Amino acid sequence: MADRFHAPRMKAMHAREQQRETSMIKLTFCLVRLPHLTREAFQGYWREKHAPLVRSHAGALRLRRYVQSHTLPEDAAPWLSASRGAPAEFDGVAELWWDSMADFTHRSPKAAAAGAALLADEKTFIDLAKSPIFITEEFEVIPGQK
Repeated sequence: MADRFHAPRMKAMHAREQQRETSMIKLTFCLVRLPHLTREAFQGYWREKHAPLVRSHAGALRLRRYVQSHTLPEDAAPWLSASRGAPAEFDGVAELWWDSMADFTHRSPKAAAAGAALLADEKTFIDLAKSPIFITEEFEVIPGQK
């Protein structure tokens, strides 16, 4: 009787492990600008200065993909956050992808130097204490068109 319940659970666990082996790891960074910057200045620096810096270190960090999502002006959809009682919006969201947890956790002298360079630059325009950062595993619900 125990096998009847144990086998499906083990099968499901194995399927999740296989999916995890093939799914990408994503870091999401919800950005709040430093108080002395306007949103326009923040987004301009992020796009024109920080993005090329990330691109230059992508190999050392084993980074697969990097996307910046820039928040639209606050008056673009005021009803959206109001209808949900949402907190203050972020100035943008950075998303970074790695092929595996091994790539994400890879440490080498080049990776350490790259991470230090990016952090030093982030401190010049991001309020790090107010900017949540976390890693996730994606589960695609509605597949994109290829």
